[in-house]
Amino acid sequence: MRTKNFKRYTVTSALPYANGPLHIGHLAGCYIPSDIYVRYLRSKKRDVAYICGSDEHGVAITIKARKEGKTPQEIVDRYHEMMKASFLEFGISFDEYSRTSAQIHHETAQELFKDLYDKGEFLEQTTEQYFDEEAGQFLADRYIEGTCPRCGFEGAYGDQCERCGSSLSPTELINPKSKLSGSTPVLKETKHWFLDLARYADFLKKYILEEHQEDWKNNVLGQCRSWLEAGDGLQARSMTRDMEWGIPVPVEGAEGKVLYVWFDAPIGYISATKEWASRTGKNWESYWKDEETKLVHFIGKDNIVFHCIIFPAILKTHGEFILPDNVPANEFLNLEGDKISTSRNWAVWLHEYLEEFPGKQDVLRYVLTANAPETKDNDFTWKDFQSRNNSELVAVFGNFINRAVVLTHKYFDGVIPAKGALMGYDEEVLAELQAFPEKISSSIERYRFREALSLLMDLARLGNKYLADTEPWKTIKADRERTGTILNIALNIAGSLAIVAEPFLPFTAQKLVDLFGMQETAWENAGDSDLLKNGVALGQMGLLFEKIEDEVVDKQVQKLMDAKKENEAANAPVVPMKEIITYDDFAKLDMRVVTVLEAEKMPKSKKLIKLKVDTGLGHRTVLSGVAEHFEPEFLVGKQVTMLINLAPRKMMGIDSEGMILMAEDKDGKLKLLTPHEATASGSTIS
Repeated sequence: MRTKNFKRYTVTSALPYANGPLHIGHLAGCYIPSDIYVRYLRSKKRDVAYICGSDEHGVAITIKARKEGKTPQEIVDRYHEMMKASFLEFGISFDEYSRTSAQIHHETAQELFKDLYDKGEFLEQTTEQYFDEEAGQFLADRYIEGTCPRCGFEGAYGDQCERCGSSLSPTELINPKSKLSGSTPVLKETKHWFLDLARYADFLKKYILEEHQEDWKNNVLGQCRSWLEAGDGLQARSMTRDMEWGIPVPVEGAEGKVLYVWFDAPIGYISATKEWASRTGKNWESYWKDEETKLVHFIGKDNIVFHCIIFPAILKTHGEFILPDNVPANEFLNLEGDKISTSRNWAVWLHEYLEEFPGKQDVLRYVLTANAPETKDNDFTWKDFQSRNNSELVAVFGNFINRAVVLTHKYFDGVIPAKGALMGYDEEVLAELQAFPEKISSSIERYRFREALSLLMDLARLGNKYLADTEPWKTIKADRERTGTILNIALNIAGSLAIVAEPFLPFTAQKLVDLFGMQETAWENAGDSDLLKNGVALGQMGLLFEKIEDEVVDKQVQKLMDAKKENEAANAPVVPMKEIITYDDFAKLDMRVVTVLEAEKMPKSKKLIKLKVDTGLGHRTVLSGVAEHFEPEFLVGKQVTMLINLAPRKMMGIDSEGMILMAEDKDGKLKLLTPHEATASGSTIS
């Protein structure tokens, strides 16, 4: 691992896309890890700018806007505010949370594009792209659907097949269709500006594979290596798109074109830093152009190429910017054994968690860190969430703090007692305590947050073991001074926990700081055997964490199962049309609106209900197989649709004189076909 003392840190988290709310996959991917890192740096009294913002351009925004009948600006405004509020409530401590629709971002992105353009870094090429003649516009990849040439899936997008995961180009699709009009698009020439990545191959190989081969994560190096060493990896990539929503390309002849979202989005880190610096009186350039600044990007694995190859190439070509010192990308978090999917509503949404688990932000922060996908994809389950809360936060962390505080209140009226003479075991424990902050620090500095959290819990276990071994509830009977020494040491372990836990469990740590009346909370104070002052009165505390019962997590699992069922029903294939009939065939059917007079379940039948109906022509008895869908009392008085000239059929000894017609949903539920307002019994349907 390379070591260098930096004057300041610029830490960024991937800009979340403003077309939907946040879910736990986002948190585990980059926001909790980056917040842990930044809180740690602040505790070490480092100069830090923690930067993020909403990514508000791109085709997914326009698709959602069109679907909802809104403008793109209305869509991004809604989700920007929702995400910003969720981050704040969850304790993600950005110094600046900006947005890419801000004017300062438009200006910054256009300046960088123009700089590269003026230096001749772009290839101006005319290519063929699909055009929707009915809609009168070029189609972005996601506006084209067709059959995947790899697996045959008929709903593949122009850039990717969601079923088999293959990357595609629009021209590879079989039977492509425009999502705007449904028509078959045609190929039409259009001009764009390409960044020739092959030009930067030598620089990128040296920068990534040589300079950072020791300190970058293997998953990051592996993906970069596959691009840098593959024969077709570093191809020219278009940095512009034919769209109206986005940042206009600032060169002559680029009317109707905008910057590619993956050109403008990383520049959002720079424009957001400018906003922060303007607001706080800082010099933004110090955080982006000074070699004494460490730049760290926290992202998910799907953004590795953009942050490690394309963005560094842009920064290097400009010539004044520093390059990322590290890009500690995480893998993906799955949910209950399945890939998180926003379109299928297979997700744990952050705003819903905050509503359903009030005051439990730290529980989710803990579980997502303990189970973080740092080196491989990992799985979140509600049972694991419950288990980690109950067996670790409640039984270990919370139990230790509670025992130390309760015993101090019981034996010393809640006042921190002084240490007396130390025994050999006391000195061993205090030596272990002193070593913990450096161990945790080393793990955080290497972006091993799971490891750091495990060490944090080991410190809590040290406290629990110390109390169990010294048994102050026994020593108080004969040696008050010894009991005071034990509780003083236990409380100082708890005080150090408050400091080293703050990056991971900020809400809990603040409770402990208030409880102990702590004045010194910097990282350098952790491990101090005299951290807490003798004679200070402890505050009153409730339980730091509470047990989560089975019914709570069962409800969450059922919520997911319901979402899966609804999704399957919504995507179930529609029953195909039957063979064509003539009008004469249809005219033979006599369908009427009838009124249900009586209804009762048929004995010895799970499905049949016996109905007495008024057809307008008289009363009839009809047996209908709807007992699993409706209660008899519900049907009485209802007007329903009936085929009255169907030949009678004997069932269970009763003649059924017609058929009640129903609509069957995709999920198999039956719906009554009723007039929107009352009509006379016997009214004909034609």
